[in-house]
Amino acid sequence: MRVLVVKTSSMGDVVHALPAASDMLRQIPGLQLDWLVEAPFASIPLMHPGIRRVLPMAWRKWRRNLLARSTRDAISALRVELKREPYDLILDLQGLLKSALWARQATGPLAGYDRQSIREPLATWFYARQAAVPRQQHAIDRCRQLAAAHLGYKLPTTAPEFGLRPPAVGWAPRGKYAVMIPNASRAEKLWPERRWVAVGERLRSKGWLPVVLWGGDAEQTLAERIAASCEGDVPPFLKVGDVAALLAGAQHVVGLDTGFTHLAAALGKPTLGIYCDHEPGLAGITGPGTVASIGGRGQVPTQNDVMALLEQQLATDIAL
Repeated sequence: MRVLVVKTSSMGDVVHALPAASDMLRQIPGLQLDWLVEAPFASIPLMHPGIRRVLPMAWRKWRRNLLARSTRDAISALRVELKREPYDLILDLQGLLKSALWARQATGPLAGYDRQSIREPLATWFYARQAAVPRQQHAIDRCRQLAAAHLGYKLPTTAPEFGLRPPAVGWAPRGKYAVMIPNASRAEKLWPERRWVAVGERLRSKGWLPVVLWGGDAEQTLAERIAASCEGDVPPFLKVGDVAALLAGAQHVVGLDTGFTHLAAALGKPTLGIYCDHEPGLAGITGPGTVASIGGRGQVPTQNDVMALLEQQLATDIAL
């Protein structure tokens, strides 16, 4: 049986879809599973040994220059890859009009959420099969339920299995280290800089070097200020796979509600997620290690609350 998963972005959403892939592979012997994903996040499904083929797309880049010859050639090449062989099922875990349109480029029956379950109801016009999945639950659970409904197996009651095998370490500091992720895609998600310094100082007191991640120029400046204030370190610019390797070697991770924080938890690292503009109930930090989420929409957590939760995690780590 051949199945194509369509889950293109963002990074945290791609991470949250991995347990559904693990379920499918466990429940259906001999399943051949492919994945359509935005190119910057392609290394995530590539880290899952059960994924046969990862098809990277660059829609975020292409849509800025759709008339360019290079864009048309790239889109044509992807369509050829999508049509290389027919699928027994094309599963749109994204639930957007964009994802449904791309999924239709492949050959096979397209399945997804029903109108009451989906983010963009127009997408359901393209589905040959629909299933109802309650919206007020964690994204991981929604993906697992949708896969089970369309592939006809009983929904597993086991904990989510992400199945990630990180690549070999590229850049990493010597000795033990912890990772802080103080940057996010939107300003509303940010947590005050001075509070990050306090977290870094506590991690440093454990004998761990605080490593502060960054992505863009402004993020690098913030990371360097935080690291300088807590005797930490700042890595060079790292691609997603290199960050995964760095996270896999960390003693502890503290980050905002962002893709790398979710990736750290999926890798089994003790992880604390700080939420300033989103409810963690629908996308809280989830993983096999010691994980916790704090805050919510309009509920920026205080430094004392974060530090208290961090102390609980550190105590649990010692007990384990």
